[in-house]
Amino acid sequence: MKRDYFSHDARAERRFGEHRSGTCVALIDGRFLIWLAQQGATGAPGESVNRQGLLNLLSLALSQSGLDVDLRRIYWYSDRSDGLVVDDQIVRLVQTHDADGGASLLRSLGHDLQQLSEHHACDHILVASDDERFLSLIDDAQLKGVSVHLLADESARNMTQMVRTDPGWARLLAQGDRRVVVNTQALADMLQGKLPAAMGLAVEDVEELRKSMQEVISAWWAEEPEDLREDLRDALQVSRGVPQEVDRQLLLRMRQRLARALSLPEKKMLRETLRSLVALPAAQGETSPSSWPSDSDD
Repeated sequence: MKRDYFSHDARAERRFGEHRSGTCVALIDGRFLIWLAQQGATGAPGESVNRQGLLNLLSLALSQSGLDVDLRRIYWYSDRSDGLVVDDQIVRLVQTHDADGGASLLRSLGHDLQQLSEHHACDHILVASDDERFLSLIDDAQLKGVSVHLLADESARNMTQMVRTDPGWARLLAQGDRRVVVNTQALADMLQGKLPAAMGLAVEDVEELRKSMQEVISAWWAEEPEDLREDLRDALQVSRGVPQEVDRQLLLRMRQRLARALSLPEKKMLRETLRSLVALPAAQGETSPSSWPSDSDD
């Protein structure tokens, strides 16, 4: 019987335990994110920030929390216009915190949270705020079936200590489905327009990573029966995406190989590498990765 790679199988979900997928939207209080970057980081940003690397950094933090999600859009709430136009980021201007105690931020971010959950616009929502007044709004979104996660720094790994030092934020973090921990130094570097060490790779590192991906995919491909290979070839001809079941298997194998999660650009590279293998003729697809076409073969 032909295998439908794109059908939803609850048993496949259970096999991958803590790892979850789906679509995600991030709601980011700019004032809070700047404060978060100042916690334990050297050269922390001032009031002027750069948001160019924000999507990649948040995608990596989500992935390291077991959330292999597609971060589709970021809403950035700020009391000032930074003049930046960044793909997949929308700016919401709010009053300064000194002017209204965060009331306009609560209305704007809270309204977007409600709209996303009521219309089931995404599977996951990442919220970056320490305002305890969002607690009931987050609870309401969760009751509508959306997973809501809270962005935090390393202090969230010790919730017992946080309950004593910052009980309000601890209550908010406890309401989240997951606490997504971001490296404060990487966050500070990104907001200053620098490329954090963990987010970029030298050319030689990229080639090493590509080689690892080819080896992992080759090993997985060799284990697949021929009829399932044909099913995957057919599936990829009618869809630009990679079937979730296959995607999760390869992401898990790469996580085990590298002892870390892949960043968003690395995930794209993995999927492109898979498509390159599947597109090869059957006999050639069984050869070693060194025989695969490279970027220089164009």
